[in-house]
Amino acid sequence: MCRNIKPLLNFEPPATRNEVHEAALQFVRKVSGFTAPSKVNEAAFHEAVEDIEGVLRKLLNSLETNAPPKDREVVAAKAREKARLRYGTA
Repeated sequence: MCRNIKPLLNFEPPATRNEVHEAALQFVRKVSGFTAPSKVNEAAFHEAVEDIEGVLRKLLNSLETNAPPKDREVVAAKAREKARLRYGTA
């Protein structure tokens, strides 16, 4: 899985429209191999992002979990600490 795609399920507050869009965009970039499509592929690229974004929203809205919602700040702090330990301080 692409490291830039983050889990979006079971957060409080829920994933934003922008986060879902960014995940869809990153997925399409990964599978297509394009960071920015050429003019001839631009329409298909953006259509794919929109389609995947819709599917992701539908998926996130239909999934159920008994786990308590995760706090975004706590998860982000853990990720920063993990990166600090792995890569050292800048």
